[in-house]
Amino acid sequence: MRFYFLTLFPEIFETYFQTGMIGRGVKAGLIDYAVINIRDFSGNKHHKVDDTPYGGGAGMVMAAPPIVAALKSIPNFSAYPIIYLTPGGKPFEQKDGTKLSKYPGLIFICGHYEGIDQRVIDGYVDLEFSVGDYVLTGGELPALTLADAIARHIPGFLGNCDSLAEESFESHLLEYPHYTKPREFEGEEVPEVLLSGNHAEINKWRLSQAETRTRLKRPDLFEKYEKSK
Repeated sequence: MRFYFLTLFPEIFETYFQTGMIGRGVKAGLIDYAVINIRDFSGNKHHKVDDTPYGGGAGMVMAAPPIVAALKSIPNFSAYPIIYLTPGGKPFEQKDGTKLSKYPGLIFICGHYEGIDQRVIDGYVDLEFSVGDYVLTGGELPALTLADAIARHIPGFLGNCDSLAEESFESHLLEYPHYTKPREFEGEEVPEVLLSGNHAEINKWRLSQAETRTRLKRPDLFEKYEKSK
């Protein structure tokens, strides 16, 4: 899969795609990325890409021509879903990552200031996503968040396919607690059931813990879980 990022700050993406699991995914050829600087398509010597909003109001709005020109610089751009990151978008969920991982490529438009000209959204954007009910200074961090969540669903990315199946949100449940060595730490011991070697009992305990955690921490998710059973 190839991720395309349309941004005013291309340097944000380089380190992220060279480190950790994302970096290993790039080296393994499972994912790739291209960063496109919208300012390169400004059409003016000052690389200005924003202007005052019609009708007045505070702040500036990113203009349509540079964004669309940057978008059209991507070969066969219309073959990929075009995603705009915005507080007004649909809250991104695990199932969205699963669905989007099936595409050969995705395009993210990272907005700034008061947002982007509505005509870009109406004419080109396929999906609008939000990462939470709060406002950030730009769309770069949400775009990276989605790319990371989507990449995890690509076959071979995690190595162990069971890891994905057991993650939080896969079945409307938060994940059960994890323990590793040492067996005792600051007076707290690993639950005995995890040391028993009885996998049926271990699975039963983990499910119970996941249900309890979800009911207490995310009653909204637990309601979905109850309905799905």
